[in-house]
Parts: sequence; C-alpha cells; structure tokens
Amino acid sequence: MARDLRYTRNIGIAAHIDAGKTTTTERILFYTGLTHKLGEVHEGAATMDWMEQEKERGITITSAATTTHWKYKGEEYKVNIIDTPGHVDFTVEVERSLRVLDGVVALFDAVSGVEPQSVTVWRQANRYKVPRMAFVNKMDRAGADFLEVVRQIKDMLGANPVPLVLPIGQEEHFEGIVDLIQNKAIIWDEETLGMTFKEVHIPEDMRESVAEYREKLVEAVAEYDEALLEKYVDNPDTITEPELVSAIRKATIDIAIVPVLCGSAFKNKGVQFMLDAVCRYLPSPMDIE
Repeated sequence: MARDLRYTRNIGIAAHIDAGKTTTTERILFYTGLTHKLGEVHEGAATMDWMEQEKERGITITSAATTTHWKYKGEEYKVNIIDTPGHVDFTVEVERSLRVLDGVVALFDAVSGVEPQSVTVWRQANRYKVPRMAFVNKMDRAGADFLEVVRQIKDMLGANPVPLVLPIGQEEHFEGIVDLIQNKAIIWDEETLGMTFKEVHIPEDMRESVAEYREKLVEAVAEYDEALLEKYVDNPDTITEPELVSAIRKATIDIAIVPVLCGSAFKNKGVQFMLDAVCRYLPSPMDIE
C-alpha cells in the first residue's frame, strides 16, 4: 500500500473562467486513455461537464472528480483529478476541493494572465498550504506572452514562479518548448494531435535566454540540495538531471517555488509534458503532513 501511495497524485485544476481549464482536463483524459475522443467545450461534449447547465453554458459549475493513470519513468501513476469551477460565483465549491487536494495545477491564459478568480483561488490554496505548479495555456493566441504571465504570477500573487520551459515561437507560431532541465527543444507533431513530438536542437536565437533561465532555475532550487549547491558554486556544468529534479520537487512541496510550464491544450501542445511534471514535482499523499 505504501508503494501505491508514492505513485498517487490528488490534484486540482484551477483557473479563472475561460483559461481553458476543462479543455486541458479533457486532453489529460484523452492522453491517459480514459477517453478515446476529444470532448470540446464549445460543442458541449466535455466529459467533466455533466450538468445540463454546464453543457449549455460551456462552464464548470460543480467540482467533478475522475481517476486516470499515467506512465512516467516506468511507473504507473494514479492521478485523481478534481476539475474545479472557474466562475467567481462558485468559490465555495473550490474551497471545498482544496481541503482534499495534495497539489494544484493553476492554469493561466497566456493573453489575460492573472485574473480575479486566479487571485481568489491562489489565496485559498495559500490558506490550505497546497503546493502548486502553473501552466500558461493558449500560447497560440494573438497577444500570448509567457514571460509577462510569469511576471504577473510573481507581482500579483506574491509567488516565486520558476519557468521550467521556454516557448518556441508565440501566437500562431507557437510550435514547441525548450526543456530547461534537459536542455533540449521539443516540437509537437500536429498531424498526430500532439501525441508525438520530436527533439530538435535549441534554436540559435534562443540559446542566450535558455542559458539565462536555466541558471535562474538552478539558483532558485540550489539550497534544497547540498550536493547541488556545491556544484552550483564550483562548477554548474556538473549538475545532473536527477539532482535538479529532486531539488525542484522539494522546493515545490515546500511551496518555496511554483514551477511554470506552457502550452496550448486546445492545440494538443504541452499537456503530456505537464502530466510528467505532475508526477515529478507535485506531492503524493505521503509527502503531505
């Protein structure tokens, strides 16, 4: 049983209305094999929206829960997902959800950034000391600005956001991400609905910013691992991926940082990467006191 709990994640997906929360959850269910057809909110076909009102209005009113599984690093993780309402009228429902969650994926619209309901949910998560990570969604929209949303998370929510990725292209040119931990670029294949991707060289014009943000990432978590701190001071190039992942996980569970990812759920970009990060960084029930 103890082994099972290590591979369990009780997570909530929280956001302001229209940040793409239900679409993101639908993509998670699709990629984890729980559904075999992509349910679109605008078609009234979303699996998690089961009340007639929800299907008609395209918003989530109640907190729906579902269990799915995701394979990561050879282990099968059980992921219990609570899809919480994003509408300000249903704040009590969100608060009820937060009491039973071990971690939250906070979704932000890449154009609108931090919105009123984002602030409300964030304060509630602070109250219940829930570790969280952020997913900047809708990177394909006109006006999308990943680093501006990261700045807003810091300034408006008082958090310590640490990007784990940088977007390759923005707006209609958004095609992938640079993984700052593995120092590699990932481009999604649109023909397979984002199910497959290829690793490519980091674009030449991004190398400087990638080096800068990787250093910021290492600096933010170095104190959570003595060996990593020593290497950071002596020779940062010798830091290994497992050391970095371990430090990010500890810092996330301690709510010292908020790892930030990005993608476009509707365009099937970034959701599997986010699922990997849920398994990697968000706590199991055993990590929560």
